[in-house]
This record gives sequence, C-alpha cells and structure tokens, in this order.
Amino acid sequence: MRRILMLVVVTVLALVLFYLSHFWFLSLWDRAGLFGQEALRPQGDLLSRWLRGTQAAPFDLVIWAIGCFVILSGAQKLHDLLSPSTPSEPSEDP
Repeated sequence: MRRILMLVVVTVLALVLFYLSHFWFLSLWDRAGLFGQEALRPQGDLLSRWLRGTQAAPFDLVIWAIGCFVILSGAQKLHDLLSPSTPSEPSEDP
C-alpha cells in the first residue's frame, strides 16, 4: 500500500513539474484557468511566464531542470526517511 501511495505522489509531482515547463501540450481545462484561477492557464509554461521580463528569462529551461532535480531529490530523501529500513542479512563468519 505504501508503495502505491508513493508512486501516486511521485506521479502527481512529475505532472506538476511537467505543467510548469514549456513542454506541456495538453489543454485540459478552459481558458478561464483551472478552478477559475487565471494564473493556472491551460497552456502550462508557468515558469517562463514568471521569469518574463527578468534577467533569468533566457535560462528558464536550466532553472526548470535544476528545480526538478532538487525537488525529486528531496522526494527521494523523504521516501528514504519514511520507508522502514530492512535489516541486512547477518554475515556468516567461519
């Protein structure tokens, strides 16, 4: 059960990161935005929109990749902390 829960959490996290990038190609909701929030537009690419007009705008893909690495690494650390450690097999001494 815990394994399925962690797979669902990682899948949702990956979808959110995918939505933040400019690789999002799905229009799953209308132009008014998700739940009526105009900031959550159906085209995705929120990171580019947030960085528009700043000096970091040309580096949106690099910032997205670094952010994905940090967030997924944090999720892995959280999984390692929450999952029970398996005892190692006792070594047989001659």
